[in-house]
Amino acid sequence: MLALAGMDHFFSLTPDRILDSVEDAIGSKKTGVRATGRTFQLNSMENRVYEIELDDESRVVGKFYRPGRWSKDCILEEHEFIRELAAGEVPAVAPIELSNQSTLFETSDGIFFALFPKVRGQIVQELADTELAQIGRLLARLHNVGAAKQAKHRLSLNPKTYGQASLDFLKSGNFIDIQVLTAYTAAVNELLQKIEPMFQDLPIHRVHGDCHLGNVLWHHTPQGAQAFFLDFDDMVTGPAVQDIWLVVRGRDETAQRQRQVLIESYQTLRSFDIQTLRLIEPLRALRMIHYSAWIARRWNDPIFQRTFPEFGSYRYWQDQLADVHEQLRFIAN
Repeated sequence: MLALAGMDHFFSLTPDRILDSVEDAIGSKKTGVRATGRTFQLNSMENRVYEIELDDESRVVGKFYRPGRWSKDCILEEHEFIRELAAGEVPAVAPIELSNQSTLFETSDGIFFALFPKVRGQIVQELADTELAQIGRLLARLHNVGAAKQAKHRLSLNPKTYGQASLDFLKSGNFIDIQVLTAYTAAVNELLQKIEPMFQDLPIHRVHGDCHLGNVLWHHTPQGAQAFFLDFDDMVTGPAVQDIWLVVRGRDETAQRQRQVLIESYQTLRSFDIQTLRLIEPLRALRMIHYSAWIARRWNDPIFQRTFPEFGSYRYWQDQLADVHEQLRFIAN
């Protein structure tokens, strides 16, 4: 674990510190390009993200990484993947090379950050079949790049990393309400035991990891809408179906039909093992457990306490227990 002393600096990022750091990163003393002072904070729970205006009339997005989550090597591996995607003409927003000949810079007090070009687009929550087909082709291309090289420093998505490690952290920090602790622990252990064999000998490679529709923007042109991928912060080594189910998350007939449209398009550029669709409910369950641990790991951040006021309460954990039991029923079927 990285030193948590940096969290104080992270919580107290000021506009002056942000602008000074960005100007150092872009080499303002050599290029003469400076920040105008116009800075806008963008929505992000995990990191601190800002849109910064430069005096050459361009704008960049500064992503200041939360200390203690990813090592330098992990972040650079994320950047490397995005740059490989961009080189392969997969639409993804790649980080800018900075004055230190890297895509990663540090503030004077040790917070890692990166700069990205400002891009414009819209989030679309209801996709037409043509848009689903486009996402299918893009994910196939993304996975072709992802499978071409190993990630040495990123997590592998499996029951141990997303399930058991999350449960262990929640228990060690006493985050689970004592009235629900025994039942929740038993339910999660039962679930992990059931799904562990499904992940044995499973083909895995680099995937986006968090490919929900909020991380896919659409740019509209006279030729039609073009999708591009954002935010590879949760990039992992995992099965291809992880990215597919997050695009189409439902269980009903409509969702099944939409998923089929996406997969048929995907298969025009890359093969897909239909049998791995059985992992959707296990992956959904792991995401639920991991999400609770994600909140718990950041509970010293005031933003999380304001955003999740019921976290840790009896009602919260009763709901989580009910969700795990529901997942057990779906997995049994």
